[in-house]
Amino acid sequence: MRALKQTWVLIVAVVVVTVAAGVSLGLLAAGDDGGQAASEQRGSAPGTSEADSPSARKQPAAPTPTPSRSYPLSKAPRTIPAVDSHTAARGPGWRPARGERVVVGDAALADEGRLLAGELGLTYAGEKDDVRAGDVRLALNDDEGANPESYTLTVRGGRVTISAPAQAGVFYGTRTLKQEVHGGGTAPEGVVRDAPDKPVRGFMLDIARKHFTADWIEDRVRELGDLKFNQLGLHFSDDQGFRVESDSHPEVVSKQHLTKAQVKEIVDLAAARHITVVPEIDSPGHLGAVIAAHPELQLRNVSGIATRGAIDISNPESARIVDDLLNEYADLFPGGQWHLGGDEYQALTVSDPQVTYPQLAAAAREVYGPSGTVADLTTKWLNDRAATVRAHGRTPRAWNDGFFRDTSVEPAKDIQVAYWTGKEIGARVPGEYLRAGRELINYNDEFLYYVLGQPQTFVYPTGERIYEQWTPRVVRGTTAVPAAYDDQILGGSFAVWCDLADSQTQAQVAAGIRMPLRATVQKLWDEGRPELSWAQFRALADRLG
Repeated sequence: MRALKQTWVLIVAVVVVTVAAGVSLGLLAAGDDGGQAASEQRGSAPGTSEADSPSARKQPAAPTPTPSRSYPLSKAPRTIPAVDSHTAARGPGWRPARGERVVVGDAALADEGRLLAGELGLTYAGEKDDVRAGDVRLALNDDEGANPESYTLTVRGGRVTISAPAQAGVFYGTRTLKQEVHGGGTAPEGVVRDAPDKPVRGFMLDIARKHFTADWIEDRVRELGDLKFNQLGLHFSDDQGFRVESDSHPEVVSKQHLTKAQVKEIVDLAAARHITVVPEIDSPGHLGAVIAAHPELQLRNVSGIATRGAIDISNPESARIVDDLLNEYADLFPGGQWHLGGDEYQALTVSDPQVTYPQLAAAAREVYGPSGTVADLTTKWLNDRAATVRAHGRTPRAWNDGFFRDTSVEPAKDIQVAYWTGKEIGARVPGEYLRAGRELINYNDEFLYYVLGQPQTFVYPTGERIYEQWTPRVVRGTTAVPAAYDDQILGGSFAVWCDLADSQTQAQVAAGIRMPLRATVQKLWDEGRPELSWAQFRALADRLG
């Protein structure tokens, strides 16, 4: 009987050990059902046991594997703009911790690495081949032909890798990561693959009518960078002021202005965030500040009455001064874009320009023969200024009302159309430019114009209206152009105009454009209907700061 009891005890013990081992193995397997199991230890890679870690390999194997819990599938991050796609995975995700590193696979990514490390309180370790727990690694890949602004962000094994075919894409990946972990958040396990729909995502600021401080502009550059904008337009010459220091013509510069040193700092800060600064000296209209210093260049009608803001383009000295300024600033603004203006030349707003401005009509006939018109001469002015900036490797753009019908000379084919209105005399619908094969940038004044003081029919745009009603194909009014032209629409730009400059302070402007900027970039990054409702989008913006 005693022997029988001992036999039963032995059998029970074997069963207990077997069941215990099965439970332990079952727990381990539960973390590997198509996803990744994560160790309780931060330094261990998800999907591996502690026995696989370097430190564990130095010790005798434990008699029983240590159980690890299973994580639910991750959820896509919430960012502005929203990411294109996220492949979910199981794991703890990633959060920054002091002492962890940002490393780069290429010295060209040093600026992006240092910026991210400083923002997240990490250590910038430079180029490293080793991989540690907690690392954020930035790398360039050799994906030829890929969108240079695309990127892949992978969170796996307690580490983050951001890779892209170009530095811009890596930078945008760091912006996504920064938003994911904002306020103590966690970057979700898995893979983000992201790219913008539109290559031009701009913000234009009128610093001619209202002086904005360099510090305020730099704050906007940081904001734009975090939102993945890539252009900052500076309209710095108009009737009310000329706001950038000049060596060639210091007499035209307003008392309140940006020094060249300040502009260089703005341009350098923007470049570090992959933002191109697009300068604009608007001509042949909107040159009142230049004319104030050179009244001999003022356009006058047949009665000798001055035409406000308009320069006399039949006077060779007019071209010389404007070209002097364009050439001078080429080095100060090294980006590949230049805005020539071209809008609202008052000589073309009268019923018969040839009769009202006989000197312009005579100059046109001299160049184009008896049928030459003032519109021909104005188009020649635009083409000549385009040639000036093109010689510096710049791509020119001009406002849509600087292009005219039925002229003896056509605007140069490479001049991009900055389409802002359909209210001008002889207005041309966007389709006319698109059918002619021109590239177009959307500045639709119905949605994207923030005009201080709300003069005429302008009202301050709201982020909600942009978010719910506007797309890059809504170029004029509220009607979209056909989808067939989508590729010719390079993108869009939100614009601040300071017609009534004292209507708002700098702080009020910053607050007023906050949500419109976020809505605009969301629709430029992804043209489709947003997943979030406006209330959800606004709440997300408030959470991200």
